Amino acid sequence: MAKNEKKAAAKSSDAKAPAGQEAPGTNTTWLYLVGGIAAVALIGGVVYWRASSAGGTPGEKEDPDLAALMAPGPLPDLSLGKEDAANTIVEYASMTCPHCAEFHKTVLPELQAKYFDNGQARLILREFPLDGLAVAAFMLARCAGPHRYYPMVGALFDTQETWAVPGEDGKEKLLLVAKQAGFTKEKFDQCIGDKELFNKIVETRTRGHETFGVDSTPTFFINGKRLTGEQTLAGFEAALSGAASPPAGPASPEGETPSQSEEPSGQ
Repeated sequence: MAKNEKKAAAKSSDAKAPAGQEAPGTNTTWLYLVGGIAAVALIGGVVYWRASSAGGTPGEKEDPDLAALMAPGPLPDLSLGKEDAANTIVEYASMTCPHCAEFHKTVLPELQAKYFDNGQARLILREFPLDGLAVAAFMLARCAGPHRYYPMVGALFDTQETWAVPGEDGKEKLLLVAKQAGFTKEKFDQCIGDKELFNKIVETRTRGHETFGVDSTPTFFINGKRLTGEQTLAGFEAALSGAASPPAGPASPEGETPSQSEEPSGQ
């Protein structure tokens, strides 16, 4: 993530939640969020899936149809890079996934300098939360607005170790990060109390899992070609050039709370 974008996320003081949101019910929604599986069942009508492994043997899944992958989903796709770029990298990530944070802190700036800034490629990040706290973090990024989405995502990944903790402590620490990005307590509560946004993030996860076979984070699709696990710049260079990609690093299994040895209370 470009440094000036991260500074903008930290300094801006005009974050706005979507119009029409109401603060009442925020505490209840937070209980749903930290409840993980129960949250989706109660609000979204969808059950989180639990995987017993990190997604099976590499190469056993077919790549999705590119047109289907790029079709509009529950939430609008936001591009990092020019929308008419020749190559598109779609990333499914969780805000509490340490491998995802490592990608955004180390590899993404290299990709941006080599491919995004000159229009050769773009990134589309799609929400694939592994737990309720990750849902809340993605909600904050969406509430920051389209132009501040990626700066907010970058700020959250940069500070992941400080806020990705179980239960109410996670909420309070996430609020501190949100305040640094310009959210007031009222706007924070309005945002994480937005059940429609919550449901759309869950639907995005559902679509990624059921339609495109995503079961671990990070999962990338480079022009439709699947690339899973922790990657280096070399892996993306190979994929973008059409060559065989180097072996991937580890991925966070679907349903895991990767930032903690124990899941948040209620999961």
